[in-house]
Amino acid sequence: MYRRFGVLFAAVLGVTLTTAAPATADASHKHFPTEFSLPNGWQPEGIAISGTTAYFGSRADGSIYAADLRTGLGAVLAKGPGTPSLGMKVDSRKRLWVAGGVGGDGRVYDTRTGALLAKFQFATTDTFVNDVVLTERSAWFTDSRKAVLYEVPLNLKPHRTLALTGDLVVTPGATNLNGIVTGLDGGLLAVQSNTGQLFRIDARTGKTINVDLHGQTLTNGDGLLREGRQLYVVQNRLNKVARYTLSRDGATLAAERTDVRFDVPTTVAAFGKRLYLPNARFSTPPTPETTYSVVAVDRP
Repeated sequence: MYRRFGVLFAAVLGVTLTTAAPATADASHKHFPTEFSLPNGWQPEGIAISGTTAYFGSRADGSIYAADLRTGLGAVLAKGPGTPSLGMKVDSRKRLWVAGGVGGDGRVYDTRTGALLAKFQFATTDTFVNDVVLTERSAWFTDSRKAVLYEVPLNLKPHRTLALTGDLVVTPGATNLNGIVTGLDGGLLAVQSNTGQLFRIDARTGKTINVDLHGQTLTNGDGLLREGRQLYVVQNRLNKVARYTLSRDGATLAAERTDVRFDVPTTVAAFGKRLYLPNARFSTPPTPETTYSVVAVDRP
């Protein structure tokens, strides 16, 4: 189904394991492929980009795949635990933080070697750890089944569970809080997939405040990406990525982008002028032979 990590990984990506390319892109990135394949049966969900390397988790078994954006070629970085790998982010120390879905955990990998550095067990029942965002001191994970966030210090000290209060109302059995990013005010922003609402979250108290979308609804809201005041929202089953402009009084729809190549994209990461989105293909019954791809589009 896929290749193991090792010398092959370095050869395929065309980089050394100890040197990462700059996160900025020069004009040559326009020659990078605008679509490339992931291993058959992979069932992708999350994406994180560091330098010219993109990382993808598998919903099937939690393995991590790394691909070179310059060629689209890649190899398996780490074998999974048998439970999903969903949202992910890379920190400044080249560590990959991964949300563990129904496994109820968060994991941290070394992007140079694929070694598992740490695992944090947040919950064991009625849990779906869906996404993660990094701040200066912590990694914050959403749980789509519970009105909580999980905070893990970047120094890998024990985690804490932050109970959420305020405007958020969790629907049992539904996909509630999903994508998460930092906010403009030092807090956090998270989308609730089942209601299409966006919430500001106070990371100290857990208080949630509904963000005024000025008549819009983030139906099927999934992965988020914030760049300054611009918030990109992937709306998975709508096959759409929307851009909202954040302000003190809410968020205003600025642009939307669809693409014929979209097949239920789940989340998004940026490189240069492009957005990269993995196609999760939720509407297609998964088999070991099911094909999956990553699509790059210009920002809307």
